[in-house]
Amino acid sequence: MSDPRAAESSALGDPRAATWRFLLQRGSAAVLAACVLVHLAAIIYATRHGLTSSAIIARMHSSIAWPAFYLVFVVAVAVHAPLGLRVIADEWLGWRGRGADRALAAFALLLLAGGIYAVGSLAFG
Repeated sequence: MSDPRAAESSALGDPRAATWRFLLQRGSAAVLAACVLVHLAAIIYATRHGLTSSAIIARMHSSIAWPAFYLVFVVAVAVHAPLGLRVIADEWLGWRGRGADRALAAFALLLLAGGIYAVGSLAFG
């Protein structure tokens, strides 16, 4: 007779990896929440003060703080989104294992590369 805990463990994957995924998902969510609040505050400030897109880009060029902030935002998105999609792929599609992990890792790298490119283009382009 097989051990039901072993079947559950194999279905969920490595418990240590699952714990890390959980912590990364929740930690990145906290970072994203803070970043969204700062981003929305910046949008409200810009619209209330009539800043043009040129003025906003000039501010991105004049300070390392804004590009650094948006890079943190990009990294949080690149961590958070694939982990959430991993759960959806598993629960809704039954897609799990190395193939799913590799596809979602590629998606994370795509998000990271696109985000870094966008921030770099605005900050230094």
